[in-house]
Amino acid sequence: VQLQASGGGLVQAGGSLRLSCAASGSIRRIDAWGWYRQFPGKQRELVACINCGGRTSAQYRDSVKGRFTISRDNARNTLYLQMDNLKPEDTAVYYCAADNDPVIPGDYWGQGTQVTVSS
Repeated sequence: VQLQASGGGLVQAGGSLRLSCAASGSIRRIDAWGWYRQFPGKQRELVACINCGGRTSAQYRDSVKGRFTISRDNARNTLYLQMDNLKPEDTAVYYCAADNDPVIPGDYWGQGTQVTVSS
């Protein structure tokens, strides 16, 4: 499975970005999908995921609830992260991930895409 992330960029606080993650390869095996982010000098943290941790509904970390939406277009084999009302503290490198099991995804990773939110 190969994942290709895109869509990062520079945006002002309050603005929006949509990240995309194009999947290819043996994607029929994939059960869980997710987005992570990593701040400088910190470990990656899970932002949102689908069908992960035994739950079929989308899950979000508290700091992005109501602002970010994770979705998947099966026809295009693409995972999205719509990010609205962005804040400077959302500035990070964002990664998409997938897993063969319905767990917190971590089997496969896309390359990071930088999101920078200016105040």
